[in-house]
Amino acid sequence: MIFSKERPFVLVGAGKMGGAMLAGWMAEGLDPSAIVVSDPHLSEDMAGLLARHGIRHVAQPDENLKPSLLLLAVKPQMMDAVLPSLTGLVEEDTLVLSVAAGSPLSKITAAFGDVPAARAMPNTPAMVGRGITAVYANSRVTKLQRDTVDRLLSAVGKVVWLENEDQIDFVTGVSGSGPAYVFWMAECLAAAGVDAGLPPETAQELAIATVTGAGELMHQSPDHPSVLRKNVTSPNGTTAAALEVLMADNGLKPLMSHAVSAAVRRARELARDA
Repeated sequence: MIFSKERPFVLVGAGKMGGAMLAGWMAEGLDPSAIVVSDPHLSEDMAGLLARHGIRHVAQPDENLKPSLLLLAVKPQMMDAVLPSLTGLVEEDTLVLSVAAGSPLSKITAAFGDVPAARAMPNTPAMVGRGITAVYANSRVTKLQRDTVDRLLSAVGKVVWLENEDQIDFVTGVSGSGPAYVFWMAECLAAAGVDAGLPPETAQELAIATVTGAGELMHQSPDHPSVLRKNVTSPNGTTAAALEVLMADNGLKPLMSHAVSAAVRRARELARDA
């Protein structure tokens, strides 16, 4: 799929997620002259990024634009207000890709008709190139369009493809909301260190370095997390004593399952209300 000035790649919304993806595409060498960013409220950093690369910016959608790809990176609560302003841009072969949480593909096809459409669920580590994005595409999406989406989203991390749209809700509960669970774990680990007698600054530094280091080890190692866990757990040692608490019947596993289920349930509620 080739973007051009005549059939550009139009990004609607250049907030944290849209901006992170745009930075990743620039790093991957995507032609900036074939990109148009539509956002009425650019941050200073984003305005600087566009200026450095010579990327065209419009505050409001221009009906003279006829994108080959229209990427919706607006907040879910803005979708109803934004979609009507974009109907004049979409041709029958325009690929519409949405990263708005809780907005089903039916909302896109209701606005634009039976067009190629895909829905993606990225997560915030995309801002440092270490995200993972799950994608579901309807039957109108061609192999070329699918390959383009894969290439674009791979610029900010890994990509997985889903078999049906309902799985997006499960993804939301695991990886979409998941970074917040990890951040909270780091907060709790630091707080436990303070309770044990460490100074707050030291406890926070230790907790953050431990969580990020363990994450990087999992990222680089071919071993399953369970293998890595066992590798650092000496029989009857300190780690084993802590894991007896975390792995108890009322420990971390059932709590995490309950948390993910709550996120999935809320994602479904938001989809119904969309």
